[in-house]
Amino acid sequence: MALINIATHEIHCKIVYYGIGYCGKTTNLQYVYKSINPAIRGEMLSIATETERTLFFDFLPLDLGTVHGFRTRFHLYTVPGQILYERTRLAVLNGADGIVFVVDSQAEKFEENVQSIAELEMYMRRLGKDLGHFPFVMQWNKRDLPSALPVHVLDRYLNRRRVPAFEAVASSGIGVFATLRAISKSVIAQL
Repeated sequence: MALINIATHEIHCKIVYYGIGYCGKTTNLQYVYKSINPAIRGEMLSIATETERTLFFDFLPLDLGTVHGFRTRFHLYTVPGQILYERTRLAVLNGADGIVFVVDSQAEKFEENVQSIAELEMYMRRLGKDLGHFPFVMQWNKRDLPSALPVHVLDRYLNRRRVPAFEAVASSGIGVFATLRAISKSVIAQL
C-alpha cells in the first residue's frame, strides 16, 4: 500500500516488475534509468550475480511530479526470475502498489510464463490481494525475436483478466514508457 507522508506532502508507491528469468525486467528499469532526467530519479541499485542475472532485486526511485499537492515518488523493483529465489519474489511483492508482468514472447518460454503468472496469482492470494482488483498490466517483451508468439495467443492464455497489455522490445526502449505510464496511472487511480 502506498506510503503517504502528510508532514512532507509525499506519496511513495511501489511498482514491481515480475516475470521469468531473462524476460527483460531489469532491461526495462535500465532503459528508464538512462532515458530520464537525472534530477527526477535516484540511483539504480542492482544486485546481480557473476552472470548478470538479478540476485535479489533492482530498485529505481522516480519523482513523477505532484498529485493533489503531494509529491509523488515511484519506486520500481524487479524480482529475480530464477526458480531458486521464490521467497525473494514474495518478499519483494509485499507492499506492492502495482505490478507489471513482463512476458518473454518466445515460444520456447511460453510454459515458463504460464507457471510464473500462476505463481504470481498464488503469492498475491497469500498477501491477501486479488489481481482482479489490483493495478496490474502486462508487457509482451522481445517482440523483435523470430520465435515470438502472436500477441493474440499470449493474450488468450496469459491475460485472462484482460488488463492493459503492451508490446515491447525493452532493449531498444519500445513499449517501456507506455507500460510505465499505464501502471503509474492505475496506481494513482487507486490512491
